[in-house]
This record gives sequence, C-alpha cells and structure tokens, in this order.
Amino acid sequence: MKRILLVEDDLSLINGLSFAIKKQGYELSIARTSEQADIIWVKEKYDLVILDVSLPDGSGFDICQKIRLTSKVPIIFLTAADEETDIIMGLDIGGDDYITKPFKLAVFMSRINALLRRSSNFNQGNQELVSGKIKIDLLKTEAYKNGALLELTASEYKLLCLFMENPDIVLLSEQILGRLWDCHENYVDSNTLSVYIRRLRKKIEEDPSHPQRIITVRGFGYKWIPVD
Repeated sequence: MKRILLVEDDLSLINGLSFAIKKQGYELSIARTSEQADIIWVKEKYDLVILDVSLPDGSGFDICQKIRLTSKVPIIFLTAADEETDIIMGLDIGGDDYITKPFKLAVFMSRINALLRRSSNFNQGNQELVSGKIKIDLLKTEAYKNGALLELTASEYKLLCLFMENPDIVLLSEQILGRLWDCHENYVDSNTLSVYIRRLRKKIEEDPSHPQRIITVRGFGYKWIPVD
C-alpha cells in the first residue's frame, strides 16, 4: 500500500482530500504544522508528500528543502499562490508538481496517481545506465559522476534517466514534460523545464555555461550527448 503524507492546515480541505485519497486505497498521514510534519516524516517511510506552502508555523518550501537532504520522494506543492515566481521556486528547490487552489478532486487524484506511477516505472527495467563518466544505479535510484554520488532531486534523477535512455536523440520539450509530469497545464512549460535543465547541468557538466552532455536544440528541445 502506498503511503502519502499530507501537510495542510485547512481542516475542510483535509477532510475532502482524506476521503479522496483513502478511497483510492492509499494510506494517509496528516500534519497541520511544520513541527508536526518534521516529527511524522522521521517516523515512517512515504511514497509521496503533499505540502501546503503556507502553514501556521512555517512554509512548505522549508519542509521540502529538509526532505531533499535525505530523500528523493515525489513532492507536490498545494497552495493558493499562483505567481510564476512561487511556482518556479517550488520546482527549483525540488518539488515535482505544483497545484493551485481551487482545484477539482478528480484532477488532483489523477495527478497523484500519475506521479506515483511514474515514480514506480522509473525503478523498473535495467539495473543500470552508463554514459561516459555518468552512471545510474536504477535499483538504488542513485546517480554517480566519476564514481562520486550526485545529489539529485527526484525530478532531476528522472530527467537524467530520460536523457541517458535516449542518447543522441532530440527530445522535444513537450515530450520531456509529458514524460516527467504527465500533464499539460500552462505553468508546466519550457520555462519550467529550463529550470530543471539548468539545475541538472550544474551537477553533471564540467562547465555548465558550455554544456557538453545536455545540448539545447533551438526551437525543438534537448539532446543527450554521450561524453567519455
């Protein structure tokens, strides 16, 4: 049974989400403050975390940053803020999806199911991927450069897997977004993708300002070049 941690302080929203999530057969833990979230997180292992950005004693952004120190668990931000800067910030610090209130429960559950499904799919198939000095251990969901462990978020890891599974092939931005997010909302666009590309380049390229592995194909998307 998949385990989900919901960090939200709105009781009416909690009730609605709890009913929908449990109806899908998922096990749910609830925290209404940042302090409660910190305590609950260390006690159990979760397959997905849903974070409200505005909490009585802190921010979901802070919780996300703490989680990313030790885990690649998929994270969805849930908030009333729909400013582009907030969305980009949430994704840039390690979030996998960003949903703004109000929303339809059916759509929300579809996003949860898709994210859990993609997370499971990325752990199946071959045991490792190797491209030059970059190696991915799919069983451990870990990536290495020159034998050193790379500190990647869940989305960075999935993006790297996608590139290394498709060397020397131009991947359209729409294809990449569809594979990683499985949705077509307006905020999930080329600007959002560029945040992930820039962040991943900083971790795997020798010179991120002159990338040799992840090449931009103007007007189309990106291509992975196997570099020795």
